[in-house]
Amino acid sequence: MSSGNGLRPDLALITQWIEPGSRILDLGCGDGALLAHLARTRKVRGYGLEIAPDNVARCLGAGVNVIEADVDDGLKDFGDASFDYVVMSGALQAMQRPDRVVAEILRVGRTGIVTFPNFGHWRVRLALALGRMPATPALPDTWYATANIHLCTVADFEDLCRDRGWCIARRALMNHRRSDSGGALRLAPNLLAEVALYMLQGRA
Repeated sequence: MSSGNGLRPDLALITQWIEPGSRILDLGCGDGALLAHLARTRKVRGYGLEIAPDNVARCLGAGVNVIEADVDDGLKDFGDASFDYVVMSGALQAMQRPDRVVAEILRVGRTGIVTFPNFGHWRVRLALALGRMPATPALPDTWYATANIHLCTVADFEDLCRDRGWCIARRALMNHRRSDSGGALRLAPNLLAEVALYMLQGRA
């Protein structure tokens, strides 16, 4: 499902969180759709990091500045507070050490934006209760073909933020249609949210 501007709804929401003219680093940027859209609509400047050669080629074809690199190797080439925002959308669960990646995001960026599929969603719980690995709209890959190695729940992620002293400046929750919703979703986020989006800031 995509929004009216052609972006996935989670990426469309991220664009609303970005201040115009900002400097952006997009980790695991895929084909560069988010950066290209932000450059057009918000006049941002920045780079994408991407490991897949095909996606790197797509970024270059779209005029997106991209560096072929593995996020798991760290962001050692970037200084502290080099960017206004560092974004990682839908890739946290594929990292070797997600906690270290988030720490690096908050070192390199003044603000971090992280999104991930919620492993506490009721569809996931139901599949596990039936003795099956889950396949949901947010987690569509089969168990033998998935890149996901460190899935977490909304509660797990917020526990990590609290333990590390990271400030949750903003949170959005999405259902299986990836539309930002209220009501019951906000009352039971760990059960009903399929995708979670967080704006984070480091320790004061």
